[in-house]
Amino acid sequence: MILRAALDEFAARGFHDASLNRVIEAAGISKGSLYYYFDGKDDLYAYVARVELERLFFRLGSFSVPSDGDADAFWARLANYYLRVMTALIAAPQLAAFIRGWVAASRNPALQQAQLEMGQAVLPWIAQALAAGQRIGAVRSDVPSTLLVAVVFGMGQAMDSWLMTQQPAADQLPPLVDALIDMIRGAVQP
Repeated sequence: MILRAALDEFAARGFHDASLNRVIEAAGISKGSLYYYFDGKDDLYAYVARVELERLFFRLGSFSVPSDGDADAFWARLANYYLRVMTALIAAPQLAAFIRGWVAASRNPALQQAQLEMGQAVLPWIAQALAAGQRIGAVRSDVPSTLLVAVVFGMGQAMDSWLMTQQPAADQLPPLVDALIDMIRGAVQP
């Protein structure tokens, strides 16, 4: 009940304008009950982000890191998965609104640690994907892998932020995703 009420509130009003009192009322709980589970609004917000993103990726299924094929197949598969993620967000406007709020709240010191932790959770997958790309010749191997991960992570964050704030229509997504993946490819291919 708390999670649903919090998602509704944060999606409608963003982090700054959201009210824990409205969450408490919508969930039909006492203030003490909310504070039994969460330390405050930032803790609840970070929890909602983590749970909702986990649900999204569970529904999409895991993206297995390609380990065979040619460079073009590697990048096409990556673009296809990213397109599926963005299409799923367009199909879930409340979640998309919540994530736009998450992006907008990135300067909030109370949320920076949670955002950093969520970002760090993605780094091992990026490293695996880049290593697989290196094995098939799709990713350069003349620079440290940590630099490649940092470049891809930074570009990915920029892509996500841009796509979430611009809110392109579903029919505009495929060429945009292709262009954005091509930018990453241009930065890390041999």
